[in-house]
Amino acid sequence: MRSPCWWLAATVVLLAACDSGQDATVRPNPANRKPAYFNLLGFLQTQATLLNQRRPAVEKQVLLRDGQRETTRVATTDWAKELQIFQQADINKPALRGLYLVDSATTPQGFIRRSYRRQTGTEHPVEQLTVVSEGPTVRELTATVAQDNPLVYSAKTLTLQCQNGQVVRYGVRGVQKLVLFDSVRYAVQARVL
Repeated sequence: MRSPCWWLAATVVLLAACDSGQDATVRPNPANRKPAYFNLLGFLQTQATLLNQRRPAVEKQVLLRDGQRETTRVATTDWAKELQIFQQADINKPALRGLYLVDSATTPQGFIRRSYRRQTGTEHPVEQLTVVSEGPTVRELTATVAQDNPLVYSAKTLTLQCQNGQVVRYGVRGVQKLVLFDSVRYAVQARVL
């Protein structure tokens, strides 16, 4: 049979282990930190939600290999998937903090142009992200994403334009070159109707 002192000692040990104490260091939750760069993922999620509620049609124009353009209209779009390619331009990751130079300027129209340029020696594929905004509202977003290794070279420019806080145009233009194959150039432009 165990004495009541055993229970008392066990309780004291447990309480001491749970005590945070005065000298404990409180570390902020990284999820609550203010983004170091433009919050592209949050912006895209907001746009996808707005566009899914509105359900607009989209007119897409594709540049074919022979130089001809083909235009098609898409009535129903899953906007989270449609805007997913822009996620490639996300630089707001903890591992990338301090690796991009930030430059802000005011345009002649009074908009704020903020450019994030990759520093020399950084291996991340996003070379540059430029956001033009009017107050908190994004008007234009442009990103250059490139990959160069012994097997493949690819470079693309992503563009997105907004009016009244919603996407109205977006596009992707690029080139891809695989080892032993010819370069493939592509361009897609879309207009939200």
